[in-house]
Amino acid sequence: MPFYEYRCDACGHGFEALQKISDEPLKHCPACEAPQLRKLVSAAGFRLKGQGWYETDFKSGSKKNLAEGSPDSGSSASAASCGTGCACH
Repeated sequence: MPFYEYRCDACGHGFEALQKISDEPLKHCPACEAPQLRKLVSAAGFRLKGQGWYETDFKSGSKKNLAEGSPDSGSSASAASCGTGCACH
C-alpha cells in the first residue's frame, strides 16, 4: 500500500497516510478537524539500487547478469558504443 501526503488548508498541518489505492481520499484534518484536507502530489518513496531483479529481468543474451562482470559491464566499452563518449550505459 502506498503512502499519500495530505495538507490541511485551514491549519497547514501536513502528514502522510498509508492507504489502499482504492480508498477514498481523507477529508477531515486530524489536528483541527476541519474538512479541508488536500491530497498532495509527491515523488515516489523508493529507489531501485544495487543488484536485484531489475538488473537481470527482461534482458536477453549477453546483457544478463551485468553486475557479475560480463564483458559489457565496463563503462569504457559501453561509452564507445554510444558514440558520444558518455557513461550512460
